[in-house]
Amino acid sequence: MNCPEYVEVNGRKYKINTDFRVAIKCNEIAEDKDINDLKRGLAVICTLFGKDSINHREDYEKLLELAKKYLLCGKEAEDTQDKEPDMDFVKDMDYIEASFMSDFHIDLENTQMHWWKFMKLMNGLSNSEFGNCCVLNNIRNLRNLDLNTIQDSKTREQLRKAKEQVSLHKEKTDEDFTDEELANMDAFDETGL
Repeated sequence: MNCPEYVEVNGRKYKINTDFRVAIKCNEIAEDKDINDLKRGLAVICTLFGKDSINHREDYEKLLELAKKYLLCGKEAEDTQDKEPDMDFVKDMDYIEASFMSDFHIDLENTQMHWWKFMKLMNGLSNSEFGNCCVLNNIRNLRNLDLNTIQDSKTREQLRKAKEQVSLHKEKTDEDFTDEELANMDAFDETGL
């Protein structure tokens, strides 16, 4: 599948900002729950297709649909609601950069790369249970490790600590706290400390 450079909507051609950093920014925007749905959609459209894209309201819906398709590299979305993520493009960028350097000798900081090519290379990073594994996939494997499968208690505790060090701590929202926890936070806020 060719890496797209443009999309067309209602006879208008929109150039895609194809660099992988732009796609990562779009994913970051799409996951930002502090932005309402309309602004989030417009921010993704503007970031991916440029400022001119927001001048044509009649194209918004189709552009957002094409943006989703582009960000998924032309594939259908997988249902990952119940699955805990094992990677975050922003938080893991140091691991990603180190892995690209070690596996492909590519310095991502100084490289322009199409998002789809970037994702193909991400999927091709070394990952072997026999030790030949890039740093990113070592971290991902540790995050996915089921500690219940480790028989030795000392090893299990060491792996638990290591897993905690590399965990992707999810930011809690008000919905994640119990009513009692929210009341305690409000009481603490009132103390003025």
